[in-house]
Amino acid sequence: MIKVILFDADGVMVNGERFSVALARDYGISIETTLPFFNGPFQECLVGNADLRETVSPYLSGWGWDKGVEAFLDYWFNIEHTINEELVSYIQELRGQGILCFLATNNEKYRFKYMLDRMGFSNCFDKTYASAHLGSKKPDHDFFQKIYSELGDVNKDEILFIDDDKDNIDSAKIFGINSVLYTSVGDIKKILYEKNN
Repeated sequence: MIKVILFDADGVMVNGERFSVALARDYGISIETTLPFFNGPFQECLVGNADLRETVSPYLSGWGWDKGVEAFLDYWFNIEHTINEELVSYIQELRGQGILCFLATNNEKYRFKYMLDRMGFSNCFDKTYASAHLGSKKPDHDFFQKIYSELGDVNKDEILFIDDDKDNIDSAKIFGINSVLYTSVGDIKKILYEKNN
């Protein structure tokens, strides 16, 4: 019986165009140009060890962005503001049935706050977790452990984790919780029916 569901954000709850793709199209700033930042210093932002505004600022002029940090973040967060409304609606059904629904995302603090306030995720979920506040990110087991430690008397086999990244899914399975690679809302419904009937 599934009592708790952990939902990933990007690729599951948020399903629009990727920021890096839009940035290349709209401003000619290629993915190859920004990748060293996102694979490097940005990773420290994801676990709360660095501040995104301060960390990205020195890179912007080299990328050819002359509008400042705030405009860069506004463009980024807005371009990815495409919510999976079908899934949001289904989550409210699940919560109405007594299933706890949590957001469990790898995100730095500013974009996570945007998700909560502007995308409405603070009202959508029973609780929300971001790597920036947990101090660890998927697929590290510590990410799952910190969430699990707050669940009280819930067993690992009563948790379902939904993500679009296979490495995260594989790690969660090794940790001991039910995990499924996200494809559609319909597939989630089928899996839950099988688990809870």
